[in-house]
Amino acid sequence: MLRNGENDFGIVTIVLHWTIALLVLGLMVVGFAMRRIELDPALQFSLYQWHKSLGFTALGLALLRAIWWLTERTPRPVPGLHPFEHAAARQTHRILILLGIITPLAGWAVASASTLNMPSLYFNIIVIPHLPLQQSDSAEAFWALTHALLAYVMLALVAIHIAAAIYHQFVRGEAVLIRMLRSGFRRSDAAPVEAGEASEAVAGRNDP
Repeated sequence: MLRNGENDFGIVTIVLHWTIALLVLGLMVVGFAMRRIELDPALQFSLYQWHKSLGFTALGLALLRAIWWLTERTPRPVPGLHPFEHAAARQTHRILILLGIITPLAGWAVASASTLNMPSLYFNIIVIPHLPLQQSDSAEAFWALTHALLAYVMLALVAIHIAAAIYHQFVRGEAVLIRMLRSGFRRSDAAPVEAGEASEAVAGRNDP
């Protein structure tokens, strides 16, 4: 099923989730590799272009994910999840969605503010124009630091997110991970929704 259900995530949510996750992982790997000063200049330029291309792709999908999150229903929490755990997971998802947008934007700003004025070649197909920012060493340094800090914060939150999902799935036996792996998953122990729960679900339909 394409859309989210009452107790499960739909194909669109699942595909966006894992595609963005793989892109973020790829961006981290390429980002670390391209900063090595002993690299051949031609290879380093190629890695920078790949980093930019993956970043623009991640930005587009993150914007799509944010729109989908704002308009799509959110499945009910799995049974056994404490209120503070659900609140923490919800806030983490919100922050990750926000970071998925502003981190690549900061990277775009780095390329735009650089005095080298290097073009951003999207997979060697089209040239992505620079943002209308002043080009200076100080501006480039500011945006580079901002981009790096945001990336490290995202990396830390992703690590926490993964650890929490594994803990809930394999230690506490709660179907947190599996329902983000399989569309149409239904919990056999799901209780009927009471009137109060239904109202709460409608009120919180935009919460992850």
